[in-house]
Amino acid sequence: MPPGVPADPTGPPPPTDPDPAARTGHPHGDAHPHGDARPRWDAAVEPLLADGLLRAVRATDAYGGVLYLHSADRRSLAVAAVVGIPLSLLEPFQRIAVAAPLPVADSYRGGRTIVLADADDTMRRYPRLAVGLPYAHASATTPVTAGDRTFGVIAVFWPADGTRPSATTRRQLRTVGNRLATGLLPYGDRVGGEGPPVVVPLPVPGGDGIRVGFFDWDFAAGRITVDERLREILGTGPFDGRGATLLERIAPEDVTLLREAARRAARHGHPFTHRVRLRDPGGGTRQLDLYGQPVAGPARLVVAVLDATAAAAATAAVERLRDGVFALDPDGRVGYVNRSAEMLLHTTRADLLGRRPWDALPWLGDPAYEDRYRSAMLSQQPTAFLARRPPRHWLAFSLYPDAHGLTGRIVPAAPSEDTTLPEAPPPTPASLGGVYHLLQLASALTEAVTVREVADAVTDQILPGFGGQELALYLARSGRMHLVTESGYPEGFLDPFEGTPIRARLPGTEVFTSGAPVFFETAHELSAAYPGIPRDEMSAWAFLPLIASGHPVGSLILGFDRPRVFTAEDRSVLTALGGLIAQALERARLYDAESAVARGLQQALLPHLLPTVPGLETTARYLPGTRGMEIGGDWYDVLPTPDGGVVLIIGDVEGHSVKAAALMGQLRSAVRAFASGDEPVETVARRTNHLLLDLDAGLLASCCLLRLHPATRTLRAVRAGHPPPLLREPGGRTTALDLDGGPLLGIDHGLDFPATEIRLPPGATLVLYTDGLVETATAPLTEGIDRLRTTLAHAATPDLEPLADLLLGQARHDDHRADDVALLVARLRVGE
Repeated sequence: MPPGVPADPTGPPPPTDPDPAARTGHPHGDAHPHGDARPRWDAAVEPLLADGLLRAVRATDAYGGVLYLHSADRRSLAVAAVVGIPLSLLEPFQRIAVAAPLPVADSYRGGRTIVLADADDTMRRYPRLAVGLPYAHASATTPVTAGDRTFGVIAVFWPADGTRPSATTRRQLRTVGNRLATGLLPYGDRVGGEGPPVVVPLPVPGGDGIRVGFFDWDFAAGRITVDERLREILGTGPFDGRGATLLERIAPEDVTLLREAARRAARHGHPFTHRVRLRDPGGGTRQLDLYGQPVAGPARLVVAVLDATAAAAATAAVERLRDGVFALDPDGRVGYVNRSAEMLLHTTRADLLGRRPWDALPWLGDPAYEDRYRSAMLSQQPTAFLARRPPRHWLAFSLYPDAHGLTGRIVPAAPSEDTTLPEAPPPTPASLGGVYHLLQLASALTEAVTVREVADAVTDQILPGFGGQELALYLARSGRMHLVTESGYPEGFLDPFEGTPIRARLPGTEVFTSGAPVFFETAHELSAAYPGIPRDEMSAWAFLPLIASGHPVGSLILGFDRPRVFTAEDRSVLTALGGLIAQALERARLYDAESAVARGLQQALLPHLLPTVPGLETTARYLPGTRGMEIGGDWYDVLPTPDGGVVLIIGDVEGHSVKAAALMGQLRSAVRAFASGDEPVETVARRTNHLLLDLDAGLLASCCLLRLHPATRTLRAVRAGHPPPLLREPGGRTTALDLDGGPLLGIDHGLDFPATEIRLPPGATLVLYTDGLVETATAPLTEGIDRLRTTLAHAATPDLEPLADLLLGQARHDDHRADDVALLVARLRVGE
């Protein structure tokens, strides 16, 4: 059991706090970031989260970790606990869409452990993560899963040295995730929600602080006895011996974990170490390391207190140095500066302590300097940089991090002639989180092609990114507003607004006509501006115009279920997002219009109904590619012949364009004409090849022609550069037909196309297909054919229609399929 952690995740849920008077409210402060007081979960679950995350970090020898839990609507993942990593570093990733292409989301969706070895690995596999955290580090992410319930994921971090964690390390991480999930099962849906994360204190490995006293904590009596030295530390006011009084002096965010850690140690007879921040009467804080030992049963604990803020002897030694020395806590705030640092920085300790250097010193305000701190803390590697203190005093900074903070060294420096740094920091109106949301949505929108894909990208990125609960996207058409997509609204709530005239007095239409966004921070503000407007349970709204190339195209409505203060950054980022969305929608609307024409052409060129052939069942499928024009050169045909036979045809003209589709239509008509008589299939192929060359289209084509007589079950086939058909016998044995292969059509006039004759067994099934069904960028054609053969062999359905759907398999659901697919299935009827 790790010291300083309060609960056993494999045991029953911890009881409700019996001493509510000792609590100071929510352990992370009394308010939600936007003004409400809604907790993320039942408070009793916080020790489980802290314990699980600490176990993960220790089991993997990581320097830090993050625990994500799914939101109440399971649309996003939010940081629930963090240890060893400054929360500010995670600003762009405190809330992640479940659908996002990030390791946290992939691990949650796929239930697998994802390992990233270094920055190159991250950039190659997750470029969006590299945008938000462009620092060298290694990580592993594993789901928090028990049975069929996944609560979230745990991510742990190491310095990047190019070494992937061992299988044992990954297995230990997975075990911790499963164990935590088991402990969370009794809480069920109370684990989801909103609120700030738990910042778990990282236990200090040694006691090198100054001992300032001890206290005796009697849980049964609810009293704490404090010695005189510690009484001085607690302040000049009276101390009444009540546990609540002591806990009120401790930083609120540390209270819950301290109380649970102490009780757990006493109950199980374990020693513990814990770090807390003590609020002193002057308004500052100091760090205290606690080392406890249970005595006289499970209800009492004696705790030694060490002041970790400043060790007198060490401080005196550092003060004598000519080099400047300073210390930052993990969040980047100055905890110590020596006299030499004061002189070199040309400031005082009072101006620095408790502040971030880039906030306290304007000449360090350039984002590049803060980025060095971020890089050091996340990579856990030393770094250095030069900075110029006005007017021309150059200083060399060296940063030495660990999980507890960062020590810095400052010395005077003479820069080289090509050293250039800004005189003053540029304006930075948006935080890293705001910029990241812009980049994320921009990246998603560049991949979106259709209006539906744009709408899905907006929903996936904006709601998780800004903590909204409702979204409605409208486009203007013929002077009216039409809903494109919505999320989170009560069923039927938006129906009365469909087709609203753009001149109607509603916030969604007025932002469209005025081009200016409108924000309502409370329900009262909305009702005052628009009396009588229908409302649901939301309490704050953002109405954004969607303007592309200076022209309004629609509006976007975001709803929040708590009152919300829209900061200047919120307003600027949301307004910028509206512009990105509008540009993407305009591009997508043009694409959809062109695609509608292309699909109409494609449908006109393919058979609308397959003919009835005695003794034979047939069915066919066509799937357009999901990228590009959604039109291609794949075709199929079934042509009865006067002698009672049938010609089965499948073909593929190279390319995905109107030209390819038009050429396909010409070839299909030509093959029908050539094959309608008694011409052998090899002659049909040869004549089609001549036609293709005479058309001088500059394109090649493949095809497979099978002349079949169902009554005699004889088959004569020719194959021109096309994948071989599959034959399934009634018993299930399935093979690729061994047909003589000829070259592609369109290469040369003098080519011949050999034919192969086969006699089929009664009830045989033939499957003809194009390469879009079996070929992928990551697997060879032969592997895809074998996969299709296996699917056909194990198919249990006797009917052709569901069999065709089964054979399409993943291709039907692949949103990134580049090639179109044609499929033709034929089966000999038994007894006919």
